[in-house]
Amino acid sequence: MPAPNNHGMARTFHTPDWDTYRMDYGRPHLAVEPLAREIAVVDDALAALHDAGVIPHARYDGDRFLAHRRAVAERFEIPWTAITPRMQRLLYALNAITRPPYLLAAGVFCGNTFIANAGAAVGPGAVYAAAHCIGVEIKPEEAERAERNVRRLDPTGIAHVVAADAVEVARAFPHSIGLLYLDADGDAARGKGIYYDILDAARDRLRPGALILAHNSINCADRLQHYLAHVRDPRHFRESVHIMLDGEGLEVTCV
Repeated sequence: MPAPNNHGMARTFHTPDWDTYRMDYGRPHLAVEPLAREIAVVDDALAALHDAGVIPHARYDGDRFLAHRRAVAERFEIPWTAITPRMQRLLYALNAITRPPYLLAAGVFCGNTFIANAGAAVGPGAVYAAAHCIGVEIKPEEAERAERNVRRLDPTGIAHVVAADAVEVARAFPHSIGLLYLDADGDAARGKGIYYDILDAARDRLRPGALILAHNSINCADRLQHYLAHVRDPRHFRESVHIMLDGEGLEVTCV
């Protein structure tokens, strides 16, 4: 059961080794721990989210996830990533469990974070058919690489990456958003604080029960103070749980 933390009504789930679990950012496909341990850690996190009422259940297809992981390892060009194996599995599982028709991911770099979120909807790991999954990357050269990567895994075009400002994309998004993933960087003044601006722009399109996933909730907590205080306020959102599986962290908020 997730326990309340020191941020109002927020809850926290953490593994005992969240601060010592490490990956080589330049070798994203290298196993960090026994697979059984990785599965157990993510299962516990999902159970905590279910207990908090954030997700309807905690079940996902582990074999399909491994098919997704293998395809990413074989087909994606990833110069580096801070998405640990634990986080990759958690992001995939949340998509597989909630099955959002429309997904928006902000700040996708080379596409690895995006496809971790969309992997249950497209490619070898697909367990449902999404209508549209959009990744946004403000740097054109990185957006182009991300789109090339995604095309290797998803020939349908249901998932694709655009070079744009995520605030503008969120404000103009024409559909009801079921999952909003935040991993963007703003200017020097805002940094990860831009999460709040993206959320605010998307707010009217977030459907009831939608998930908002904010990466870097641990290592960028200082820049995210305003964002975290907002999503952890029950006047704004139904529930928010801080998931601490690694040194990056993920804030999982339910509309």
